[in-house]
Amino acid sequence: MTPPALSFRNVWVEYGDNVVLEKLSLDIARGAFVSIVGPSGAGKSTFLRLALGQEEPTRGEILLDGEPIPAEPGPDRGVVFQRYSVFPHMSALENVMFGARCEQAPVSGMLAGRARRRAREEAAALLHQVGLGAAMKAYPRALSGGMQQRLAIAQALITRPRILLLDEPFGALDPGVRLDMHELITGLWRDHGLTILMVTHDIKEAFKLGTRVIAIDKRRRDPHAPNRFGSTAVYDFPLDEKARRTVPPEVAALTAA
Repeated sequence: MTPPALSFRNVWVEYGDNVVLEKLSLDIARGAFVSIVGPSGAGKSTFLRLALGQEEPTRGEILLDGEPIPAEPGPDRGVVFQRYSVFPHMSALENVMFGARCEQAPVSGMLAGRARRRAREEAAALLHQVGLGAAMKAYPRALSGGMQQRLAIAQALITRPRILLLDEPFGALDPGVRLDMHELITGLWRDHGLTILMVTHDIKEAFKLGTRVIAIDKRRRDPHAPNRFGSTAVYDFPLDEKARRTVPPEVAALTAA
C-alpha cells in the first residue's frame, strides 16, 4: 500500500509555556492540493515549517513517504513565500539555476560542462512554463510583483520537488494577477504531479484551488492563560465540484476571526 505523502502523528509544538500546536494528526495523500486556513496566529505557518523540515515537533512524529522526515529542508520539498524569495543580484535565469546548483553541487555551488548546460536548459524550460520566457535576462527589480512570484515558483520547481509548500503566495498581488496565478499554479500542480500545501487567508481561494481544506484553530481556550492550549485541525473538508461552490459558515466565521 502506498503511504501518504505526509503524515502528522499526534504532533505538538511548544515554546516553553506557549503551546502552538497540539494533538495534530492527519495524512496528506500524494497528489492532493490542500488549502490550510485559520485565524492569524493559529499556527498555520508553523505547520508549513514542520512539513518543510525547518522545524521539529516537540512531541509526536512526522513521516515523509512513510519514513521519518529529515531534520532539515531538502530538494524533495519546495517552498514559495508571500514575499518574493528571489535574489536581486541574479537574473531570472540565474535565480532558477541557483536551486540546481545547490542540489547538484552543495559544497562549491558551481556547475560546469554538461551539468551546467543541463541546468540552464531545465531552468529556461521552467521559465517558459511560468510565462517568463522573454524575461530570462531580466533582474527582479525590472519585474512586476506577479512576475517575481512566477520566478519564485520556477525557482522552487527546479529541484523537482514532490511537495510544494505555499505560504500566502498570492496575498500581495492585485486581484487580476491573482486569477492568472491561480491558473498557473493549478496547471503546474497537474503537469508536475505535485502534492501542494497552501496557507491562505482567502477562504474563496482555499475552496477554489484545493482538493481538501483544513482549518486550524484552538478547540479549547483559557481566557486567563491564552497560550495554554494549542491549535489543531478543527475542520477537514475533502472537496468535489459541488463543495467548491459552498463555503461552510463555520469555516467562513473561523477565517474571519
